[in-house]
Amino acid sequence: MIVKPKVRGFICTTAHPEGCKALVKSQIDYVKSNVHANGPKKVLVVGASMGYGLASRIVSAYSFGAATVGVIFDKQASGSRTASSGWYNTKAFEEFAKADGLYAKTVNGDAYSKEIKDQTIEIIKNDLGKVDMVIYSLAAPRRTTADGTVYSSVLKTVGEPYTNKTIDLKTKTVHDITVEPATDDEINATVKVMGGEDWQDWINALKAADAIEDNAVTVAYSYIGPDITHAIYADGSIGKAKDHLFQTAKNITAADDGIKAYISVNKALVTQSSAAIPIVPLYISILYKVMKENNVHEGCIEQMYRLLNEKLFKGEPVLDEEGRIRLDDLEMQDNIQSEVKKLWSEINTENLESCADLDGYNEDFYRLFGFGADGVDYEADVEI
Repeated sequence: MIVKPKVRGFICTTAHPEGCKALVKSQIDYVKSNVHANGPKKVLVVGASMGYGLASRIVSAYSFGAATVGVIFDKQASGSRTASSGWYNTKAFEEFAKADGLYAKTVNGDAYSKEIKDQTIEIIKNDLGKVDMVIYSLAAPRRTTADGTVYSSVLKTVGEPYTNKTIDLKTKTVHDITVEPATDDEINATVKVMGGEDWQDWINALKAADAIEDNAVTVAYSYIGPDITHAIYADGSIGKAKDHLFQTAKNITAADDGIKAYISVNKALVTQSSAAIPIVPLYISILYKVMKENNVHEGCIEQMYRLLNEKLFKGEPVLDEEGRIRLDDLEMQDNIQSEVKKLWSEINTENLESCADLDGYNEDFYRLFGFGADGVDYEADVEI
């Protein structure tokens, strides 16, 4: 069938198999063309099918020659419905890895569940013995715990309502939006979903099964951002979850079994998660413009290449004063942020196109689903 993008809200309900494959290959080619450090050889990536998780898996495999086990939660094609982009990404990665002589297996299911943890650990024990790195890159809207309770995360402020600019990408208009504060129950639920509890559960399960090396490294991803987004992100309900994630890193490291846990504070990029957060897409659009003009823009693969080859495994880890890895270092440069703030104060519907990189934002959004890849004929009939 001929696959076209169908957008509903902040997601695309279709994905292009050949486009996804081409974009995975472009990330692999980027890693192959760069200098590599010495790194882990047996890597588990929890949340491996898109964005930072997928890029982490690609860099681990193609920088270090690592065997990788990925955990995803993606749908196969059914009838005239395409598979999810994560499913196509993973299929493509496994094909490329096999062709290049690299071990790659994937478990498809709910990473929060004991069943999927057990299934993943069985593969690790049978095929690899133990992993020496665990990358935790889950971004889910809800979580079902072992007792059957379903927790849903919210994107709200804490304490007071917050009003600022946002963008309607469909109509290309800038308008004010007020984000209401989360209740205590909503904050607690968001921490349950997006905090560090499940990360800790994965590490505990691996240790209990003797499936992780004593000197292993584990990394989870976070974001801080500028003052513009703090009320809705760093100081909001999701920020509370990220605080819990950071404390979990300290707890894992403090367990005195040699495992070192780190938080990598990454750059703002277009993802399915960030597209859903009020205010943030407008900020990202402006940020893209400024960083591209200053030749410091990076995508997921450039970020993860720099994390693993320059920040983590090129000698001692490069950390800030609080012990975090800062991959947002280019985003948060004074000259970048001062220009972003200037444009933020000026931007409106009339000057939107000149103050922000809407084309770049939209291009990255559609590429999440396999659309806009170079060399792909999107008018051609494809097998979904």
